Amino acid sequence: MPITKKSRTAKRPTRTAPVAPVALDEGREPRGARRKRETRTRLLDAALRLMAEKGMEGVAINEITEAADVGFGSFYNHFESKEAIYATLVDNVFEEFANMLDRLAGGLSDPAEVISVSVRHTVVRARHDPLWGRFLIREGFSARAMSVGLGLRLMRDIGNGIAAKRFAVADPFIGFIAVGGTVLSAIAAELNFAAPGAPAGGVLKELGFSGEHLPERTAAVLLQTLGLKRAEAEKIAARPLPVLEETVDAD
Repeated sequence: MPITKKSRTAKRPTRTAPVAPVALDEGREPRGARRKRETRTRLLDAALRLMAEKGMEGVAINEITEAADVGFGSFYNHFESKEAIYATLVDNVFEEFANMLDRLAGGLSDPAEVISVSVRHTVVRARHDPLWGRFLIREGFSARAMSVGLGLRLMRDIGNGIAAKRFAVADPFIGFIAVGGTVLSAIAAELNFAAPGAPAGGVLKELGFSGEHLPERTAAVLLQTLGLKRAEAEKIAARPLPVLEETVDAD
């Protein structure tokens, strides 16, 4: 049977427009990456809770994974060892907060005010985040905490004050211990006695003490320890605290 012109046309393959590639939502995190990040966060949160209570030496990896509801083997997908997760915690807890303090005090030229702002913000942070405060109390004088983050910056700020002849400190290291130890003690007092609902809050009243304005009172005493007169120390400690612009809610 001869092929007609019409049938030839019918047998030709039809051409279709090329299919455009599906655009991926670049802002959307892949599911696998999101799960990995969430697992890492749960491990860090669990480690912080446990190590704030018992210290690094008193916590086993299986305790961390159980508290995080994560398989034991998954731990090693994120951290090489217990020491590695502890180091990450110290960096997160101390280094990031110290960086924030640097930004807060960036516009201050008086070393005394730098110390005041840092001390007061540290006590206030512990009040609002007791777990953070308890971890700081336990690890504040650990070798790693003293060599990075808050410890390193405190030593720097005291040194700046001595160099500027603002502080009269014969022994900078003892000055560092005095300031650091007093801040940790103030945080412990805030968490145990002074904060609303603190477990031993009634003790202060029985002793005739008040927990009011503890951050300011702590800063004032420390400035006196560093050599300032009482009246000036109290004046500096009572100044409004600087606040990062990004933390202020827009009206």
